[in-house]
Amino acid sequence: MGRDIAKVLGATTAHDGYMEGNGYQVTWTFGHLCTLKEPHDYYEGWKSWALGSLPMIPQRFGIKLIENDGYKKQFETIKRLMQNAERIVNCGDAGQEGELIQRWVMQKAQAKCPVERLWISSLTEEAIKEGFSSLKPQDDYQSLYEAGLCRAIGDWLLGMNATRLYTLKYRQMQKQVLSIGRVQTPTLALIVKRQLEIDNFKPEQYWLLSTVYRDTLFNLQVSDEAEESEESENTDKKKSAAGNRIKTEEEGQKALESIRGKDFEVTGVTKKSGVEAPPRLFDLTSLQVECNKKFSFSAENTLKHIQSLYEKKLTTYPRVDTTFLSDDIYPKCPQILQGLAPYAALIQPLMGTTLKKSKKVFDSSKVTDHHAIIPTGVNPSNGDLTYDEKRVYDLVARRFIAVFYPDCKFATTTVSGKVEKVKFKTSGKQILEEGWRAVFGGSAKSADESEKPDEERTLPDFKKGEKGPHEPTLAEKWTTPPKPYTEATLLRAMETAGKTVENEELRDALKENGIGRPSTRAAIIETLFKRGYIKKERKSLSATPTGIDLIGIIHEELLKSAELTGQWEKKLRDIEAHKYEASQFLEELKAMVYQIVQQVICDSSNRRVAAAEVVQSAPKTQSNTKTQSTATAQPTPKTPKKRASKKKVKQVKEGDVCPLCGKGHIIKGKTAYGCSEWKNGCEFRQAFE
Repeated sequence: MGRDIAKVLGATTAHDGYMEGNGYQVTWTFGHLCTLKEPHDYYEGWKSWALGSLPMIPQRFGIKLIENDGYKKQFETIKRLMQNAERIVNCGDAGQEGELIQRWVMQKAQAKCPVERLWISSLTEEAIKEGFSSLKPQDDYQSLYEAGLCRAIGDWLLGMNATRLYTLKYRQMQKQVLSIGRVQTPTLALIVKRQLEIDNFKPEQYWLLSTVYRDTLFNLQVSDEAEESEESENTDKKKSAAGNRIKTEEEGQKALESIRGKDFEVTGVTKKSGVEAPPRLFDLTSLQVECNKKFSFSAENTLKHIQSLYEKKLTTYPRVDTTFLSDDIYPKCPQILQGLAPYAALIQPLMGTTLKKSKKVFDSSKVTDHHAIIPTGVNPSNGDLTYDEKRVYDLVARRFIAVFYPDCKFATTTVSGKVEKVKFKTSGKQILEEGWRAVFGGSAKSADESEKPDEERTLPDFKKGEKGPHEPTLAEKWTTPPKPYTEATLLRAMETAGKTVENEELRDALKENGIGRPSTRAAIIETLFKRGYIKKERKSLSATPTGIDLIGIIHEELLKSAELTGQWEKKLRDIEAHKYEASQFLEELKAMVYQIVQQVICDSSNRRVAAAEVVQSAPKTQSNTKTQSTATAQPTPKTPKKRASKKKVKQVKEGDVCPLCGKGHIIKGKTAYGCSEWKNGCEFRQAFE
């Protein structure tokens, strides 16, 4: 990003750690250069773990430079440039985390000059120029910084104290660490709750009576209440399905015999016309959900791919939680569409017309810092994209094109019938005009739709009062347990604080109380894998014995309730929106930490958490995970890694150009060399000789 900005500004002369030219010096950070101080940085006695030293609550929180030689060298360059600058333009990621990272660097560098903020949603040359022509004072983003700071301090207070507290009180083995996090623990609790529901599920037998009339399957309708429930848009599907069930075989056989050999009569035919709007644009969570369903991508991999597309200037800023565009984007849409050369056949019908402007797409009141993820209009054919990046880009591009297409028009036909007093019912859906579905080849808008029971089928032309022979059957069935979480359904559960919500508008309302942020949820899931708390079998997530034991031993609802954690998230959003005081949030959090410590210390039981057998990890995901809001800085014991190869590889040294990506340079970690571009997807890693 730094080099992109330098090029636009005319700063083309390269120096060690920065670019210079045209009156500008452009420098950059490597992810998080600074972090909150560790316990022993405040008080030497906090270095050792002891229940008597809890809770650890510093009088004033401080920051420090992360221990890394490459980071230190770059920071010294930044510090020198900032202290000699006339003014500073903060060009960090336009979001809460990006604001916090750069503010900490400026504080550590003791920058004194005026600071302005660049706030852009894409990295195209046009967007950068437009952003520099309308720089904002740093004070305009003070509440954003305060919310980020409160989040970081909150994670430190809860993570540091609760991890030490539960480890010392409940561990089974001396070296075992029980990691607790403000977001990671309630997320684990969601998975454990579902796992226990599955484990404790007792299947129940039932029977379904159905019949085939004129090659059409009709299902039993036990009661009028169930029928009305089924027609309601907000039906609870499980209750509706239960309305068709017969509890005993005797009752089923009796019903079967009562209709066998007798004519089926059509008692009603209802036809309704309807329209279906295009699917909403993507926010980060919905994109991660779609990629998991369609391609089995982990949330972390989807974030990696969409981040890469953003840095290649093909899509807009990815870490967003809105599916809307602000009204000022509408005039730019024709130009964006014209840039999507591979989709010319889909765009051609839109050219020469006034593009549709729907309130379900363009609504400035639903956009805060950034709008939904859309293409930038840069031709993707010119970019060097991986196969998976092309698939992610295709999803984003087609969603964007589809919102300008007409609604899909369909007709729903419901046919009721009876044999004697036994009632039956069937329904069918016929697409009359494809509308936006043409963008997706006439298919449903997403993987979600293929799971819905409503079939898109055309029924025969039934007439009320007609009669004829039919073929009834009685089938034995068993109730099934709840489905395990996948990453897609877990992300949705995190977004709505554990509530299962299909309706998009209701889901938007619940986002206010979701747990975690779109940018951190993928990292939270990866942390649970690495701690050995969850595992994956194909796409299904399940809790390990260690994860189940840990949640079982936590009696404090404040630590594991998704709903209560969602309320904390709401307060952080309110701080950002000037609706809640940061000082009040921190005081409430400190009081909560005191309360939890006292409750656990006073526990006289001898409960213990089983040690994890193996630290599980999600298959084939990025090994260098971006620093996350719920990390506790209390590492689990490392497991030995098998050597991938005995082949002699040239040993790199700090400062070399990365041999894998060719863009970054080699930095030195604690156990291995890595690439400075690791945050942007480079996976280079070489152990010390």
